[in-house]
Amino acid sequence: MTYNELRHLLTPLYGDDEAKAMARMVYDVRFGLSLADICIGKDTQLSAKSQAELREIAERLLRQEPVQYVLGQATFCGRTFHVDERVLIPRPETEELCRWILEEKATNILDIGTGSGCIAVTLAAELPQAQVTAWDLSEGALEVAKENARRHQAAVCFEQVDALCIQQTTIANGYDLIVSNPPYICRKEAEAMEANVLEHEPHTALFVPDDDPMLFYRAIARYGMEALCDGGWLYFEINPLYADMLAKMLSSMAYHDIETRHDQYGKLRMTRAQR
Repeated sequence: MTYNELRHLLTPLYGDDEAKAMARMVYDVRFGLSLADICIGKDTQLSAKSQAELREIAERLLRQEPVQYVLGQATFCGRTFHVDERVLIPRPETEELCRWILEEKATNILDIGTGSGCIAVTLAAELPQAQVTAWDLSEGALEVAKENARRHQAAVCFEQVDALCIQQTTIANGYDLIVSNPPYICRKEAEAMEANVLEHEPHTALFVPDDDPMLFYRAIARYGMEALCDGGWLYFEINPLYADMLAKMLSSMAYHDIETRHDQYGKLRMTRAQR
């Protein structure tokens, strides 16, 4: 199977542009072939073993398994992170949240619901003077995050903590910044989601009950009022549908200087508030 054959195979399912991007990623990541290599025909010279592997990859992609899971990696803020079905795939809008946070030059940071560790590892790598702690309830997610921290030699303290059941003994450190990209999609929104997300990415990291979209935001914000130092910042990735509701809730808790920003796609996607 050549690059063009793979691209044409994927196009009916993904569309031409996405099929091209996926095929390029497969040949680059798995077989070390650049677009220039493909242009001079090196994709026709794969060994029988590589061709068998390529067919297996194509079959998984045709089952709408995300290419990042198939290849076991995703790029985030210029770094390569290991990902599998234990964690969400890092998104470009979360990169924007990270870049916003980096403007603060925080020194004691907590990432709640770390998943792959993409936020915590990026902040630890970019702010080597900072003490970074990362929580997740999922043991599997923490294994992935620890692997990514080792890969990038990032000093992150990982802890298994349920954001909805934070014990008083956990409140201690006087963080100057808490960040979270919590579950924020209501179940009623699932029917509009792509199959490759809905059927493969972990639902516990995606969904909140329809009747309580503020579930995680409320719990984390309450914790922030105890754990943030005076003047400390709380940062969230958000569901655009509930941006106003979140801002009102934070204001009612006595947070101030509440600011919400759009992502590159024009959607309200991130909010910060000061204790």
